[in-house]
Amino acid sequence: YNVIHSIQGDDIMNLKVALLNDTFPPVIDGVSNAVINYANIIHKKHGQPTVIAPKYPNVTDRYPFEVIRYPSLNLTRTMPYRVGNVLAPSLLAELTKNEFDIIHNHCPFASGVVAANMSKYPLRRKTPLVFTYHTKFDIDIDRYIKNSQFNKIARRFVLSNINASDEVWTVSKGAKQSLRTLKYNGDIIVMPNGTDMPLGKADPEHINEIRRMYKLDESVPIFLYLGRMMWYKNIKIMLDMCKLLKEDGQPFKCIFVGDGPDKSSIVHYAKEIGLLERCIFTGAVYDREKVRAFFSIASLFLFPSTYDTSGLVVKEAAASYCPSLLVRNSCASDGVVDGFSGLLADENAESCAKAVAALLRQPDKLREIGINASKHIYRTWEQTVDESVKRYEYIIENFNRKNRKKSR
Repeated sequence: YNVIHSIQGDDIMNLKVALLNDTFPPVIDGVSNAVINYANIIHKKHGQPTVIAPKYPNVTDRYPFEVIRYPSLNLTRTMPYRVGNVLAPSLLAELTKNEFDIIHNHCPFASGVVAANMSKYPLRRKTPLVFTYHTKFDIDIDRYIKNSQFNKIARRFVLSNINASDEVWTVSKGAKQSLRTLKYNGDIIVMPNGTDMPLGKADPEHINEIRRMYKLDESVPIFLYLGRMMWYKNIKIMLDMCKLLKEDGQPFKCIFVGDGPDKSSIVHYAKEIGLLERCIFTGAVYDREKVRAFFSIASLFLFPSTYDTSGLVVKEAAASYCPSLLVRNSCASDGVVDGFSGLLADENAESCAKAVAALLRQPDKLREIGINASKHIYRTWEQTVDESVKRYEYIIENFNRKNRKKSR
C-alpha cells in the first residue's frame, strides 16, 4: 500500500479507533464477528478500540474494550435486527466526548449516518473515516424494499453515507463489483477478512462427541453447510446436488449447522425430494470448539452462495483442512484454484454434483485439496487487523496533511 509509517512506538499502542456497525452481540453474523475481532486485536496490540452499536434490551457488555450503545428501534418484524435511532437526542455529543484518531464504519445504514456525523462534527477536530463494504447491500435493499421509489431513495441514502468516507475498503475483489452497482465511483482497496479459528483439527474428544451424537460412520463422506438457513444462500442447489449424488449411488451424510427463517421450508424440501434420511439439521451452534469439530469431520464444505462477499466460513473450513465447494467467479471463490485449493462449479446442481462425484472417487486427492486450502486460503484476523492498522496510519497522515494545507 506504500504505507507511510507516521505513527511510531507508543503512539501505535495508543491509537484510538471507533468501530461502528449496525449489528453486534447478541446478534451474531459475519460483520459483527469481524468487528469483535478488530476490537480484540486492536486492544491487545495497537491501542484503544471503542465499539459503537445499537442498544438491545437486557444485554450487558463484558469486553476488555469499551462498548457504547445508543437507542434503537424494534423493526425485527421486517428486518432481522434492531435499527439504531440516529435521531436520539444528544447522541452525537455523547459519542464525540472522546477524540478518536480514526473512525472505521462497517455498515452504511444507521452506523453510516452516525460515523459521518462523528467524522465531520464541527465542535471537534475532524476525524478520518474509513468504510468497509462487507455485504451486497443492493440485494438487501431489493429484498426488503419493494416499492421502486423507496428503493431508489434507499440506494441514494447508502451511497451518500459511503461517499462520506475518506477511504473505502471491500473484503474481496468480487465485492468491488457489487459496490459499483450502487454507483460508487471512488477508489477501492481490498482488505480481506480473516478467521479466529486456529489452524489444525479440533480436539479428538470434541470430534468423537459429534460422531457419537449424530451416529456418523467414519467411512461415509460428510458434507457440511454452516451458516444462516436462508434460501438465498443457494441451499436448494446443495439439496438438489445431494439428490443427484444419491441417485448416482454415492454414500454420504449432509449436515446443516445453523438456523434462520427458511429452516422449516428447507427441511420440508429435503423430505419432499427423498433426502431427509441423508440430512442432519443441528440448529444453531455457538460453541466455537463444536463448530471446529464439525469442520474437522467434514470431507467437503458446501458453500455455493453468490450472495456473500467473502465467506468467513471458507477460511474456517480451511483451518481444519476441509476443502470447499464454491461457485465459479463468486466472491467466496476469490483466490481459490479449482482442483488445487478448492472445488469450483457452475451455479447449478448438475455442475456441483459432477465436480463432487469426481473427487469422491479420489479421497486422497480431496484430502490434498484440504491441505492446500489450509496453506493458501487460511488467513487469521491478526494478519488482517495488523494490515488494517498500517493502513490506518497512512489514512491519518494523509488526512492530517490535507487539513494542514486547508488551514494554511
